[in-house]
Amino acid sequence: MTNSAGRSMVRHPLDESETGDEDFKPLTREQAQKLRESSSFISPWRVLAGQLMVGGLVACATWLLTGRQSAAWSALYGALAVVIPAALFARGLTSKVSSMNPGAAVAGFFLWEMVKIGLTLAMLFAAPRLVPELSWPAMLVGLVVTMKVVWLVLLLQPRLKKLA
Repeated sequence: MTNSAGRSMVRHPLDESETGDEDFKPLTREQAQKLRESSSFISPWRVLAGQLMVGGLVACATWLLTGRQSAAWSALYGALAVVIPAALFARGLTSKVSSMNPGAAVAGFFLWEMVKIGLTLAMLFAAPRLVPELSWPAMLVGLVVTMKVVWLVLLLQPRLKKLA
């Protein structure tokens, strides 16, 4: 479709008038700071510390419930099979290289996620050789409970923020 001057009258789908770009106003420094303060950010290191603490508690509870030290070591090893790879993942994601540009950040995320999965699998395959008298149920309980700490942190985050 053309007008009398021969120009095309077909509008681009992302034309400014349709997307509302004319109403876009950048935030001031104060507004940006207020937005940062109001949004909740959970440090991966805090989550890892919580996972390590819960993993230790699971190991102690396992020892108390079973009376077997080997079951406690198995539960602790299961927790470490979550915490050690996750710490490596967090370290990789917080490096300067992964924050250079969006493409590097996405590639870094996938790379470190694969490293995390690979290390977790390697630790699980090595468990029978590394933990004397390995108790698979205790190790799996330690592994699963430690993984679920992330959900507990997310659930408690709004409540903790109100208390602070």
